[in-house]
Amino acid sequence: MSDDLVEPIISIEEFLVHALELEEASSDHYDELADSMEIHNNLQVAELFRKLAGYSRQHAKEVMDRTHGLELPQLTPWDFKWRCPSSPEAFCMEEANYMMTVAQAMEIALYNEIRGREFYLQISEHSPTEDVRKLAAEMAEEEGWHVAMLKEWQNNLQDELPVEDLDPPNIPE
Repeated sequence: MSDDLVEPIISIEEFLVHALELEEASSDHYDELADSMEIHNNLQVAELFRKLAGYSRQHAKEVMDRTHGLELPQLTPWDFKWRCPSSPEAFCMEEANYMMTVAQAMEIALYNEIRGREFYLQISEHSPTEDVRKLAAEMAEEEGWHVAMLKEWQNNLQDELPVEDLDPPNIPE
């Protein structure tokens, strides 16, 4: 993750735009995954992704609350200061399989939460502005709580049966 930041973020306003995009993209992707899992009747995984989307929406709301009274810059997708194609917590749908288990879904979620935490940590270490470093460190700590929560959930998982494919693909013999 150390190479995801292209250049330092120097203002609180610019930082908040990045944080808002990261959290909103995260909730959108979790909702998209939950929709896909529901279509395929993988309801336990859909429920997990819905819960994670809710946490991301709550975090986005907290970021939005911090923006009151500030004039935020309008950034185009290519103006964001990360090297990955989209926000650090975004992931491609190819990582998901409609028959994935809760444990596999948690691995995807954990990977993305770690990337979000690392993004904020990087800003907290490299921004030339003390206020940005301080706020980024706070957000990295919050992401750290998400990582710890997911790890705890993983530790408490029961053995899972494979998801039954109620509509398997037709494969000619």
